[in-house]
Amino acid sequence: MVTATHETSHRIFQDHPEVLAPVFKALGLPPPVKADVEPLTPDATELKPLERRVDTVLKVEPSTGNGFLLAVEAQTRKAPDKGVNWAYYVSYLYAKFGLPVLLIAVCRNRSTAAWATGPFACRVGPWETQVTRPFVLGPDTVPRISDESDVARQPAMATLSAIVHSESEDIQAILELLARGMRAFDKPTALYWSELLEVGLEDTPARETWRELEKMVVTFFPGRGTVFEEAFLDGQAEGQAAGLAEGQAAGLAEGQAKGVLRILEVRGIPLSDEVREHITGCTDLARLDDWLDRAGTVDRAEDLFNETPAATQETPTPE
Repeated sequence: MVTATHETSHRIFQDHPEVLAPVFKALGLPPPVKADVEPLTPDATELKPLERRVDTVLKVEPSTGNGFLLAVEAQTRKAPDKGVNWAYYVSYLYAKFGLPVLLIAVCRNRSTAAWATGPFACRVGPWETQVTRPFVLGPDTVPRISDESDVARQPAMATLSAIVHSESEDIQAILELLARGMRAFDKPTALYWSELLEVGLEDTPARETWRELEKMVVTFFPGRGTVFEEAFLDGQAEGQAAGLAEGQAAGLAEGQAKGVLRILEVRGIPLSDEVREHITGCTDLARLDDWLDRAGTVDRAEDLFNETPAATQETPTPE
């Protein structure tokens, strides 16, 4: 079953190929020097009735040396048929592209990681025709992030490390370090990496821990149910429900104002009585929409009242 953890564990290689250098180091492999990295189709289907798909396939062309393919598989549990599937992926990709293949399995569970190392052999008696030996990124091979500066220098590796160690006993300390390290980012960068990590931690106790630590940003991942998206959508839902119930703009304005306050509260932004009264007393829908959009990014609640051009245009209240 494809899960958020599954998707994040391999997509990070597609979206952030800079993670390859520390990953190769963790695996004891020489990292490709000044390589061009190109995502390839993960489709390994030959006949339509039997669809096979590798999670992520990258073509790596180093500035010196020979090119190769990197096939990345996210594996959250043992699967009896995976050894056969992985052997097929390697053979198919080698035949299709004419390049040697490195197979990497990303596992957050120690027993799954130990199983994924193989070897997976095609054997008749003592004779072996083909043997598949994946490289495994797991709790015993991926180093824990132990320095805040590492988060700023290698955010992709820091995020991958936290996902791989999400079932470790010291995951709370790891996440606290990541949260402190992300304070060095500009706001859009912090928004992106904090939510990517939340998506990757999926429905685990570690995800709830991270949700408490990351209350500083807004959503980059619509539809994933992150803490910021929930606050934003709650505000919108309250506004729509109030508008329908009252049948007039005043009800919608009240709900929008509640949404603004909810986002500020979730982010831990202090709210004075004067600020609350200013927000709840506003009936201009354009201004409230502007505040709702900016509630996830302002540093102080008072900054909402620095008007943007769009918010200065009054919206007439319908009769």
